[in-house]
Amino acid sequence: MTEITLGRPRVAILGVGHVGSALARVMLDAGYEVSVAASGDPAKIALIATVLMPGAHATWAAEAVAEADIVVLAIPLHRFPSLDHRMLDGKIVIDTMNYWAPTDGVQPLFEDTPLTSSEVVQNLLPDATVVKTFNHIGYHEMEEERRPAGSAERRALGVASDDPEAAALVGTLVDAIGYDVIALDNLRDGVAFEPGGPVFGARLTADEFEQAVSVRAAA
Repeated sequence: MTEITLGRPRVAILGVGHVGSALARVMLDAGYEVSVAASGDPAKIALIATVLMPGAHATWAAEAVAEADIVVLAIPLHRFPSLDHRMLDGKIVIDTMNYWAPTDGVQPLFEDTPLTSSEVVQNLLPDATVVKTFNHIGYHEMEEERRPAGSAERRALGVASDDPEAAALVGTLVDAIGYDVIALDNLRDGVAFEPGGPVFGARLTADEFEQAVSVRAAA
């Protein structure tokens, strides 16, 4: 796992669609250094970055990842298999993706398995550390739902990983951008964040979130 010794971790966001753009804005607002990349020449997204994510640095994907401490996968899940997985070795990788057949089409890699989608991602990134979060909140809510720490209206987001240190680091980022953090013990528990799960798309406080996932675990 990437060792971070000074300051806030540097973030690379792969994907400049609705999710990637919204995450870039809230992270920049929170004081994070953010690079963004798409699948090709950064010149093609330079204007998008300037207009929609002022302050973000548009660059090649491999360069963004190499310089980052945390990499955010904000691409459509059906594009994940063709991504260069080896460039993510040694990185903390935030998986914001969802498997949703009506949107992505049937993807056998994610369909014909007892694993959750993020467990599949982790298996394909054996030398990276996957953390699941941000996949259960709509991109259009990420900015407007932020609240300062201690606010009674502060919304909670879940963070799930098989690595507690990586989960804690990502949790500090989630808190910094304006959300309470509910940490789950492993990626498998992150199934609660997926479409059809008890917290998917739900606006919940920390207590409500914990209750929702504990009810599922007990079922």
